[in-house]
Amino acid sequence: MTDELRHGEARPQDRPVLVVDFGAQYAQLIARRVREAHVYSEIVPHTITAAEVAERAPAGVIFSGGPKSVHVEGAPTIDDSIYDLGVPVLGICYGAQLIAAQLGGQVARTGRGEYGRTTLTVSEPDAVILADQPERQPVWMSHFDSITGPPPGFTPTASSPDAPVAAMQDVARRIHAVQFHPEVVHTPHGQAMLERFLYDVCGCPPSWTMTSIIDSSVSAIRAQVGDGRVICALSGGVDSAVAAALVHEAVGPQLTCVFVDTGLMRLGEGDQVVETFHRHQGIELVHVRAADRYFECLAGVTDPEDKRKAIGELFIRIFEEAAGGISDARFLVQGTLYPDVVESGGGTGASVIKSHHNVGGLPEDMDFELVEPLRNLFKDEVRRVGEELGLPAEIVWRQPFPGPGLAVRIIGEVTPERVATLQRADAIVREEIRAAGLEREIWQAFAVLADIRSVGVMGDERTYGHPIIVRAVTSEDAMTADWARLPHELLERVSSRIVNEVPGINRVAYDITSKPPGTIEWE
Repeated sequence: MTDELRHGEARPQDRPVLVVDFGAQYAQLIARRVREAHVYSEIVPHTITAAEVAERAPAGVIFSGGPKSVHVEGAPTIDDSIYDLGVPVLGICYGAQLIAAQLGGQVARTGRGEYGRTTLTVSEPDAVILADQPERQPVWMSHFDSITGPPPGFTPTASSPDAPVAAMQDVARRIHAVQFHPEVVHTPHGQAMLERFLYDVCGCPPSWTMTSIIDSSVSAIRAQVGDGRVICALSGGVDSAVAAALVHEAVGPQLTCVFVDTGLMRLGEGDQVVETFHRHQGIELVHVRAADRYFECLAGVTDPEDKRKAIGELFIRIFEEAAGGISDARFLVQGTLYPDVVESGGGTGASVIKSHHNVGGLPEDMDFELVEPLRNLFKDEVRRVGEELGLPAEIVWRQPFPGPGLAVRIIGEVTPERVATLQRADAIVREEIRAAGLEREIWQAFAVLADIRSVGVMGDERTYGHPIIVRAVTSEDAMTADWARLPHELLERVSSRIVNEVPGINRVAYDITSKPPGTIEWE
């Protein structure tokens, strides 16, 4: 980072690139690709007005793809006054067609769509975002409508077999559009295209680095907290650990971490949390043993949302109690991440997929002001910040763990006995994944205890036990995920050990559902 950036010059995140969400998963991926180019991005709803865009003074705006046709009644649109702001605009897929439709071009159904890998032919080699690229190149298409005529002032710059205007530009107005998806890996030159838009059209410096993230976060924390006392909601997971380290970097001894041992953590993790933060990081730590209170709170609760909200409320109440000896504690740190905010319907106009206890489960009469230094970061960015701050690898690379803990991996009522069963099965899953050398390749691997029983045979006797479902997924940021293709021999070892070592379990199943349509967690 330059000295000018350190000493007050506007950081790149002061002028974000806004990614407009038109109702598909594309917006999250585009936002990640922009950040990978070291430019800060934020996701906004398509209902954002031109006045709201102008107020945020973005360096550029990117319209994402979407699931609908621009001709369908009720299709998402955008305030067309945004085009008059002089802010650079890039439209992708649906976003490109919307630009064409709103600015006087033609979008038509030609009778043939394009789905999957397609060959793009560049007709204008000097096109801004296609400069220095092959004349013919593979791209990823997903459309039925096509732009058949560009709006006035636009020049077609590329075509494909079924998209006569596969790319177009209005250089004077700094508006660009592509029919294909540059953000996916199946478009090999896609990242270079995005970088051309960001660097050459928007004028963004590639300056949004881990150092700049830490510097700006530390400044923001100090500005919010002042000389006040801060309590950190330390769970032991990656998110709260990095949040704690960031706040400690900002305010040092003003921070007290409170670790609530809910009884819902993975096997042995409570002791590891105390060891890492109190003894090695030198952070003041209050250890609250609250398992009995959580089990009492969850008695008879079976609905997933009720579980999350009950856990979130008790979580806050315990912190309020722990703050009793700290006279001026007004701030509570939480490790809320950007995907938590997006999935909970915050900040994007998206529908609620599930409420996260860090976002949707907080009681309205909470006594603390929240400090959420990771609220705008994806998980991989959080890990890199953690490494930069010097956190140990066993914390930084710990697999994501839900705030409500094993409660959302137990289908039905949560009891001490069921938690103990799941802890043992989950430990076996993680041990075998680690022994196979796959821990860094898997986003999450864990066990789920289902609220059903099945008949089995063990030792020539009939059993009527519970099944364990093994879930392992690969992902970049948890917004989307694919089930992990684990070796059959590994699955066999996991199954054999669980059935033989965990009482009451007589069957093991493997979940091969991706996200979407499923979520990573079962509840």
